[in-house]
Parts: sequence; C-alpha cells; structure tokens
Amino acid sequence: MLREIVLDTETTGLDPKTGHRLIEVGCIELVDYLPTGRTFHKYIHPDREIDPEAERVHGISLAFLADKPRFHQPEVCDALLEFIGDASLVAHNAGFDRGFINHELKRANRPILEESRWIDSLPLAQKKFPGMYNSLDALCKRFKISLADRTKHGALLDAQLLAGVYLELRGGKERGLDLAPQQAQRRTTAGPTSVAAVSHGPRPRPLAPRSTEEERAAHEAFIKGTIKSGAIWARWGVAVE
Repeated sequence: MLREIVLDTETTGLDPKTGHRLIEVGCIELVDYLPTGRTFHKYIHPDREIDPEAERVHGISLAFLADKPRFHQPEVCDALLEFIGDASLVAHNAGFDRGFINHELKRANRPILEESRWIDSLPLAQKKFPGMYNSLDALCKRFKISLADRTKHGALLDAQLLAGVYLELRGGKERGLDLAPQQAQRRTTAGPTSVAAVSHGPRPRPLAPRSTEEERAAHEAFIKGTIKSGAIWARWGVAVE
C-alpha cells in the first residue's frame, strides 16, 4: 500500500529565515494514487504581522487568526505529525512548504521532515511540459481541473487541486489502465455462481511456460488421481487436459 500526503501551506511572507511564519496547513491523504477522503486542516496564529502582499494572495488576516492555536500546541503540531505518519509528502515547489514546516518543527523542538520524504510536483510538471508555465493554476487549466471555487489561495483547497494535478502527472486517474475491452457483462441468473464469459484478445507475444514438462505431467497426474472432480475449476466447466 502506497500512502502519500499532498500538502499545501499559507504563510505570513516568503522566507522563514527572515522571521515569517506558517498560518495555514492543509493535507489530503492518497493511498495507491487515490484520495481516501481523509484530510487535515488547521489555521495557526503566527505571533507576528502578515505582509500585505501575502494577505492579498490568501486573504487571511491577523484578526481572523486571533483565536487560533499556535503551531507548537498539540492540536496543531502533534495532530499534523500523527496525520502525516511515515507517508511521503507531495507539494508544488516543495522547498517552500518544507522550509516553513521544518522551521515550525524546529521551533517546537520536534524532528524535521527530511528532504528525502518530499515529492516535488513542479519538476514532474516541468519534465512533462518543458518550457511551459507550470504553476498550480496553469496545470489545473491544462488538466481541466475546475478552479471555480478558488477566489483566493487556501491551503486545503490548493492541496485538493494539487492532488488532482499530481494524479494526472502520475498517469491520470486511471493510471493508464484501460479495462473496458475486457470488462465482463453481468448475467442475471438464479444461481449465485454463474459467471459471464470474458473475451480477451490474443497476446501479441505469448509467454513461455515457466514449468517443465515433467512438472506439468506430475500436476496432471495429481489432479486426475487425487482431486478428480473436486477441482474447483471443474465447477466452471474448465476441463483438465
């Protein structure tokens, strides 16, 4: 089972090294490239002013954050780390989010999230669309992911949008798997064990058998001499040759 956390943040400014702080974090859980419906979202009081340019982007004011917890409090720090667990972390331009998250973790005397755990979706987009504009907005438009609800940046909403973009960058929601030609048609019967036949096309390059002729002969003798008609595939009309 592959578990990943798509993460986004909003901040008071651009650089934690100059004293800027985290004010919002949003996370989306993916398991085997599918959203599970589990999310994590917190607003955080930064104990400092918010740059006007940053506030114009996300619309979060210090007055709105007046009653919100600080990052070091258990309902933020402990809850975030518990939600993340040992999963890989997906972010767009991940160095920005990683810098702020790790800055807050250091302030809270907690271990940082190592760079090796992070997956940056920006280089994935740049590899897929070289020379093109690869902001989150641009990728959403390219993949026809609706931005109708996005009047301002928001950590949870942006994480949801990024999850859709990330799945497309990894091969689309179906992961390149098309089962339509082989899909079985349901058959209405009185018996619970009736199965519809599935038509598969010929394999262009048949696989060589992995068993030896002696092994196949021994297996056939075992089926005919020991299991006989009790073989489970006999119930479906498959004969042993």
